[in-house]
Amino acid sequence: MIKPFSTTGIGSLPLLDPEEACRLVLETFDIPFWPQLPRLSFREFMVPQYSEGMPFFRIDEEKQTAWIEKGGSDELERFYESWREGSRIAMSEDYAKGLHTFIRLIRNRKFGLLKGHVTGPLTFSLGLKDSGGKPLYFDEEFREISLMLLKAKTRWQIDALRPYAEKVIIFIDEPILSALGSSAYLGVSQEESLRMIREMTGTIRMEGGLSGIHCCGNADWPLVTGSGADIINFDAYDYADTISLYPEEFTGFLEKGGLLAWGIVPTSDSITGETPESVKRRFETGVEKLSGHIPERLLLSQILLTPSCGTGSRTIEETHKVFQLLIRLKEALS
Repeated sequence: MIKPFSTTGIGSLPLLDPEEACRLVLETFDIPFWPQLPRLSFREFMVPQYSEGMPFFRIDEEKQTAWIEKGGSDELERFYESWREGSRIAMSEDYAKGLHTFIRLIRNRKFGLLKGHVTGPLTFSLGLKDSGGKPLYFDEEFREISLMLLKAKTRWQIDALRPYAEKVIIFIDEPILSALGSSAYLGVSQEESLRMIREMTGTIRMEGGLSGIHCCGNADWPLVTGSGADIINFDAYDYADTISLYPEEFTGFLEKGGLLAWGIVPTSDSITGETPESVKRRFETGVEKLSGHIPERLLLSQILLTPSCGTGSRTIEETHKVFQLLIRLKEALS
């Protein structure tokens, strides 16, 4: 269903105008996605954006901080009382202007594929903290509530995009995976991490979608390949070599129908020195290295092309360059 070398993007863009951002995405990518707009509002940062509806959630946009303030109110009881298996929790326009603008712009169109995204349960529960500075992950009840909330947001998002696409892809954004195992996260269990991500991929599958997982560093690749995701998006610009360390896992993943989304155009400062020719050489070098460990036919038949990460931290000019380099690379390889 997904043609080799199809292009899509990661969520964030630096633009302030939601309609301009959506039109840029729609004009650029084979698989369009709704844009996160962190420069427009702190509410569009990747943790706050999915926190709406969380019991005891508090936000101070001026100070750009969000936290959980556990108190004597009945917010927790009301959350449990309203919860049902298969619950949906909406993403309001106050927290996702890009999503609501995107839906308005495509209302009379139909696509083969559309892409959404959700902050992964590890990144979310380790990034959102209580008033004492303790990540929610280390509170068993709130870790589970975080997972419940994200699953409900995912279901709602698939419902919102489904009328306009034959198939909806949801990427689970888990940048924290590159830091697991460091001293800051020694208490994070690999078994629990895998359970949480599998619950997310399972939810997407049950709703009829395709699941992807986005990792922008050297992640725990056996965990990622075992997560149940249909698509693995990795930073192929800086970390292609790390994939070659797990040939059995990635060959098995591809043989079962999985796809690798190559984040081959950098969204770091390296973008300033890149050209269409240099990006193509980088890609060919990556394929050459990996094909010594993973069959080349699998690498090239089950492949997507993306930027290495979102462009929300780059300038608008750099974002246009990232997107144009991706288009030129597809043209050169197709």
